[in-house]
Amino acid sequence: MTKLNELSPREGSVKGRMRVGRGPGSGKGKTAGRGVKGQKSRTGVSIAGFEGGQMPLHMRMPKRGFNMHRPKDFAEVNLWRLEQAIAAGKLDAKAAIDAKVLVAAGVLRREKDGVRLLGKGEINTKINITVYSASASAIAAVEKAGGTVTTLRPQTEAGSEG
Repeated sequence: MTKLNELSPREGSVKGRMRVGRGPGSGKGKTAGRGVKGQKSRTGVSIAGFEGGQMPLHMRMPKRGFNMHRPKDFAEVNLWRLEQAIAAGKLDAKAAIDAKVLVAAGVLRREKDGVRLLGKGEINTKINITVYSASASAIAAVEKAGGTVTTLRPQTEAGSEG
């Protein structure tokens, strides 16, 4: 039985590293595969995007749009997924449905920053669901089936978003 200190890789499976800058006979002598002269031939160079003092392209281009500092990450659920869970007996349509119920039923993996109800598919069952936010088509479909959608998202004043 081999001992741990006697283990070695199979013959020919590991190739030795190239030793550069060790004379012309090695094939990687003198410039060591780095070309000739200049900053890039030296070690420790990090000049990606540097244009020799000229304003770099990424700084010359105009800035557009807005990126939120900490955007909310929602767990999204579609209407067809709710209908499927109700048909399978995982969700009780008569009871109130919220994020914790959806996670317990296995419809969602985790709650994240809240649940967003989306309108893909159809729902024929009357449900009372509480979510962070919902699309207009999802709300219309649930109300058409006789149910209600309660959103927890704080309502902003009209005209303040922009």
